[in-house]
Amino acid sequence: MLTMPKPLYVFDMDETLIGADCSMVWNEFLVEKGVVSQPGFLKEDKRLMALYSQGKMDMEEYLDFTMSPLAQLSTDEVEKLVKECVETRILEKQFAQSKSLISTLSRDNIDMLIISASVSFLVEAVGSQIGISNALGIDLQINENRYTSEIIGVPSYREGKVIRLKDWLASQPSTYSCIHFYTDSINDLPLCKFADHVYLVNPCQQLSEQAKYHNWTRLKWG
Repeated sequence: MLTMPKPLYVFDMDETLIGADCSMVWNEFLVEKGVVSQPGFLKEDKRLMALYSQGKMDMEEYLDFTMSPLAQLSTDEVEKLVKECVETRILEKQFAQSKSLISTLSRDNIDMLIISASVSFLVEAVGSQIGISNALGIDLQINENRYTSEIIGVPSYREGKVIRLKDWLASQPSTYSCIHFYTDSINDLPLCKFADHVYLVNPCQQLSEQAKYHNWTRLKWG
């Protein structure tokens, strides 16, 4: 019996499926809710995210900073806030083109995976709401029912995304004929080089420069 080739569609999340950085939206939400009262919090968040955009962020420094306001909240309290943030702030920012693509792939029973450098509890919440059940983010240690900034295993950031994807593939009952990958960020260059087919969604300048040397598809979503 012949089996049909089975592709896997892999997506970055921020500025790819969602027309915003979900971590920044989350941090703005925490300030609005009064969870964060630290002066200059959002200004520092923007500074760190600018480094991310340039491919220069220190992920441990970023997590130490952004997770500190959650130290006094239980994981259940955090997850309730995340659910509210996704439903009221993030879903409205999803690109129409990503909605259409996810709908088509779901209809055709094609497997999808989000792999993001955002924390897992945020990535999983977004994925479940937009129709992608497989979601990988940066896993954090939980201590006394509270999230810490300590990373478990390999962070899904830069080269770490390739490692995490390979581990995920090895754990699956299915084998895939090819990998289609969508991203906007220079941080995902290693995964772009690993994938079989690459689609650049409103790519940053650095990734656009790299695309000159590869047969990658450019997409303008909005």
